[in-house]
Amino acid sequence: MTYEYEGKTEKEAIEIAATELNLERNQFDVEILESQKNTLFKKGYVKIRVHTDESTNVSKTEKKDTSEAPKRFFADPLPKNDFEKKLIDFVASVIRKMGYEASVEIMFREEHKIGLKLNTNNSAILIGRKGKNIDALQLLANVYAGKNGGQDIRIILDTENYRIRREESLVRLAYNTADEVRISRKSILLEPMNPFERRIIHTTLNDISDVETKSDGEGLYKQVRVIYKGLR
Repeated sequence: MTYEYEGKTEKEAIEIAATELNLERNQFDVEILESQKNTLFKKGYVKIRVHTDESTNVSKTEKKDTSEAPKRFFADPLPKNDFEKKLIDFVASVIRKMGYEASVEIMFREEHKIGLKLNTNNSAILIGRKGKNIDALQLLANVYAGKNGGQDIRIILDTENYRIRREESLVRLAYNTADEVRISRKSILLEPMNPFERRIIHTTLNDISDVETKSDGEGLYKQVRVIYKGLR
C-alpha cells in the first residue's frame, strides 16, 4: 500500500509517516516526491510517498516501541532455518535456469530484512545494465519469500558490492548534475530509476540551496528532475 506525507524536512515527514502508520522505520520504504528549500518568501517542505506491505500495517491504537534500532547481524553465512534454505535454493535455481552458476549465502540478517550474496563468475551479467537484472532477481526472491511465510521480510540481493558501488555512483551523478544545472540555468531530467535510487539523488541534493529535485513519471521507474532555482 502507498501513502503520501509532507513535512518541513525529510526526517520530519518520515517521522510523521511512522507515527501515523504506527510502524517502525525499517517496515516501510520512502520515495521522495518533491523537495523545496526554505527561501525568504517561501517555507521549505519535503513531500514523500511511503510504500508498505499490508502485512506490516498495524492498528494506530497499538502502542509502538521505538527503544531499539534494527540490528544487523553478519555472522553465519549458512541458512539457519528451513525458510532461509528454501530461499537460497530458489535464488540459485533461478540463476541456473538463466544459464549461469552462482553460490548463494546469507550476507546479513535484520529483524525484517535478509541480505543474500551471490558468488559467481558472471556478476556483470547478473547485475545487468543499471542493475535491472539483479533488481528483477530480487523482486522474484521477495515474491517467493512472501508466498513461503516471509511476508514481513524484505530480501536484498547483492554481488561484488554492486549496491554500495551504485550508491556511490549516484551520489557523484547528483553532484555533477547540480553543477551542470548551475551552469546552464536549465533543469536536467535523469534516467529512469527505482525508488531507492531516486531517494539517493533527492537526499544528496537536499541540502544544496540553489537546486531542487522532483520525480517525474508514473510507475516504479520514474525520472528525477534537477531544477535550478538560484540563490534567494
